[in-house]
Amino acid sequence: MPQLDRVLSRIEAGAASQIVLEADTSIHCVTPSGLQPVSAQVLTRAQALALVHEMAGPDDKPAVAAGTGIRFLYRWNDKQWLVQQEADAPLRIRIRQWVDKPGPSDPNVPEGTRHLRRRASDKPFGSFENETTAREAIDRLLREQVRRGAADLHLRVGEPPILRLGGDLVRIEGESVLDDPTVSGMLWAIMPDKNKAEFDGNWDTDFAHEIADVSRFRVNVLRDRKGVAAVIRTIATGTVTVEQMGISPEVQQLCHLTKGLVLVTGPTGSGKSTTLCALVDLINRTRSDHIITIEDPIEFVHQSKKCLITQRQVGVHTQSFKSALRAALREDPDIVLVGELRDLETIAIALETAETGHLVFGTLHTSTAASTINRIVDQFPADRQDQIRVMLSESLKGVVSQTLCRKIGGGRVAAREILLVNKAVSALIREGKTVQIPNIIQTNRRLGMETLNDALLSLVRNKTIEAEEAFVRSVEKKEMAGKLKAMGYNLDGLTSEE
Repeated sequence: MPQLDRVLSRIEAGAASQIVLEADTSIHCVTPSGLQPVSAQVLTRAQALALVHEMAGPDDKPAVAAGTGIRFLYRWNDKQWLVQQEADAPLRIRIRQWVDKPGPSDPNVPEGTRHLRRRASDKPFGSFENETTAREAIDRLLREQVRRGAADLHLRVGEPPILRLGGDLVRIEGESVLDDPTVSGMLWAIMPDKNKAEFDGNWDTDFAHEIADVSRFRVNVLRDRKGVAAVIRTIATGTVTVEQMGISPEVQQLCHLTKGLVLVTGPTGSGKSTTLCALVDLINRTRSDHIITIEDPIEFVHQSKKCLITQRQVGVHTQSFKSALRAALREDPDIVLVGELRDLETIAIALETAETGHLVFGTLHTSTAASTINRIVDQFPADRQDQIRVMLSESLKGVVSQTLCRKIGGGRVAAREILLVNKAVSALIREGKTVQIPNIIQTNRRLGMETLNDALLSLVRNKTIEAEEAFVRSVEKKEMAGKLKAMGYNLDGLTSEE
């Protein structure tokens, strides 16, 4: 029995998508978290070819022996597996499941189609006749999403299309239950070639899709236990303004800074991108500067007004956030927007950019101002954390942490915690005393600062949201429960669950 058969079981079980054999390294599998070693043994070129030679048929063994032009199908456990050598590497061989059951005259599968194509057919658009009909089907659902004002469209095998309306998931009446060929076909019709290849290797991918005169959409495609799935978010075709978003004058003042770091934070789906869009729009209307945005994908499209705006998408216009941010320093920027501060190196470059006379906007998935500072510091090794605290104390100018709440009568509204960095806050950051930051925010409301709990309580007083919603969205729930009870609200059911 070929030795690689035991590794093929990982792919069959869904734990990996490919086996990778290379000279002078160990056997690796491609998993959702990246390349993972299968064994500690480092293979020589001869050993790697020997493993493949065990799988090759008589007609394919000469190519394996020569180590060039290797491409054949191997049958194991009633399935076919494509064994293929990459042409642009000294020796790199990939093994993956062949799901389209090709005939003798069709030995090739277009790169990136394996997970999206119908398993029992060679039709690239699943149950649809062609790309046009598949695209029409998904665009019809997206038009309905926009017509009803839904934030998201969920496509799942075994469910009809589902919309997120006012924070709730609602199944679209009259729509059929989706199967895997239908979901795959619709997504394949709108997915760029680059993302098809990315999905094939990583099992998820993000891209933007646009319907002219309707809207733009952010698309995330993934796999779950039933097949291919997607979440598609509506992105407004036009920009929003700070007035429409209800952003306070004190936060608006951050847009007039010439240097420093401004962070907009919150959980996924909290409206961070929309808030950033409004801040960029304000700069675009009031300053004459060069704005560079680095996003994944580009969501709001800005037209240059008083400013010159350069928008770059990761994976399309640049390889990564960190490479684009490093390059931005040579592109004469005044303001740089980083869609997500994902890793240590990106954060470090952002801090350096803010220190060298540029205004930098960025986002993090944190829920409060204090946790935002801690998250940044904790990204770095212990021996660098004191230095980072000093850099943050000098560069950080403001943190806006927000969450979306259900409004009474429908719709959603943002509650925002606002930290504006002054000398007292800088000292706390430098000394690592972030636990005291909420007290500073509380005692400086006259300067425009506000805790998340106070923002939520204000929405309750104004009859914008229910008291129960404020309690659910609060981070400091014990404090929130006490204040709501003092206002006459009974939260016994909710607090007992906590």
